[in-house]
Amino acid sequence: DYEFDQLLQSLVDMEQQYPQYFDPNSPSQRVGGGVTKNFETRTHRFPMYSLSNTYSKEELSQWVGRVEKGLGDQSFAFACELKYDGASINLTYENGKFIRGVTRGDGIQGDDVSTNLKTIPTIPLQLAGDFPGFFEIRGEIVLPLAGFQAMNEERLRQEEEPYMNPRNTASGSLKLQDSKLVAQRPLACFLYALAGDNLGVDSQIEGLKKARSWGFKVPDTSVLAKDV
Repeated sequence: DYEFDQLLQSLVDMEQQYPQYFDPNSPSQRVGGGVTKNFETRTHRFPMYSLSNTYSKEELSQWVGRVEKGLGDQSFAFACELKYDGASINLTYENGKFIRGVTRGDGIQGDDVSTNLKTIPTIPLQLAGDFPGFFEIRGEIVLPLAGFQAMNEERLRQEEEPYMNPRNTASGSLKLQDSKLVAQRPLACFLYALAGDNLGVDSQIEGLKKARSWGFKVPDTSVLAKDV
């Protein structure tokens, strides 16, 4: 850790000395430092829809019936995945580089929280492998329970009120004005939905595998089901 810290500080010093060589996706951005007074509102290229709930097999069967009717004679399968309860986010990549990250907002437009997102280690700033030239990927910013508990224990030691729940804490973290504070929180990002043109992907399951190969943290709990 000591050697890493020294190298990182050396990089920060050089970027300050030679600002013409500064890269917005430099490793120095992981530690935060940018202050955002007002978050810019951006319109999503593709709307971010919310999920519907169901609590019965009957409702599930009715949904499958609507899918069958809509697809006609086309065959289909189901990608079964866990639902992560955090803050929905949309990330944009161009030529393998992280361009921006926007909150879900109302599904049509959200807030640009790119500076804060760069501090989250599980959001790659540079991709690897054979990725599309331009695409978006959706996911969830979560605060794992162990990290949430550690944060609250520290707050209690400081005689401060503990946070109420990890979901709201994760969501609130994205809107902090000082990215250094975001960097101190053990946030993680799970990505699970590609969006864009010419993705070179034919199914959701294939999309998950591709995204994992490019460097994204993709949930490994998913099942391809042929029928209900």
